[in-house]
Amino acid sequence: MSTARDRWLDEGLKILAEEGAAGIRIDRIAARLNLSKGSFHHHFDGAEGYKKALLAHVERLSVEALNSAISEIGESAGARAILTRLTELVRPGDTGLYRPEIDTALRAWATWDADVRVVQTRLDEARLSALQRVWRSAVAGDEEARTAALLPYLLAVGASVVYPPVDADRLRELYEILLPLVPDGT
Repeated sequence: MSTARDRWLDEGLKILAEEGAAGIRIDRIAARLNLSKGSFHHHFDGAEGYKKALLAHVERLSVEALNSAISEIGESAGARAILTRLTELVRPGDTGLYRPEIDTALRAWATWDADVRVVQTRLDEARLSALQRVWRSAVAGDEEARTAALLPYLLAVGASVVYPPVDADRLRELYEILLPLVPDGT
């Protein structure tokens, strides 16, 4: 991916987080980046092409961040060790696993745009599947692992959609309350 294309997508993420989907306008992004509309058209096939690229970018970043964090410690480490590491990665800013402004904006956008709804559904399923794999070593079966995965996931979703969103430090504290309840599973 080219540097300019990355800049377009990263700026779109910033605007999505700040203003929601309504703020994603090519002329405004171009002005913020000090790039021409010609640059935009060089990298994207119109507004619809940009939307699809932006959604793919959000999905890829979200899924990669979670999967990388799990892989870093290794699934064989056990549920408690992995969930402890994931809890440590809930921190303020763009580098953590918890980005409530983007999550909220994407969920709001999904209420009126079918393309976004498809991406949101895939994203939720990918995140839940990753957490289910983590829990699998600590419980009796796949159904129990799915149920266990729902608790931290729904806590994060709920924390992101209340207004104002629960800040990352507070969410991490809530996860830390739950960690002692997680079986080792090793």
